[in-house]
Amino acid sequence: MKKSVNAASALVALALPLAAASLAAAQSGPSVQDQMACRSDAGKFCAEHVGKPPQMNACLKANKANLSDACRKVVESRGG
Repeated sequence: MKKSVNAASALVALALPLAAASLAAAQSGPSVQDQMACRSDAGKFCAEHVGKPPQMNACLKANKANLSDACRKVVESRGG
């Protein structure tokens, strides 16, 4: 019984940091490459939302059909 409790504890100890790292990556902001891909489109369609990431993301999603191919790929990769 003690071995199974220790094994379960070890699995939990390993799983928690991995889950936290995955969550952090999912919630992290755009990479420099993502920003560069969308820089022109952001200025063209969503200039009023510069410096406001949630509003900028919503604006880019709303304008997805008008975005450059590179920016559209970024938006789609982020769930848009």
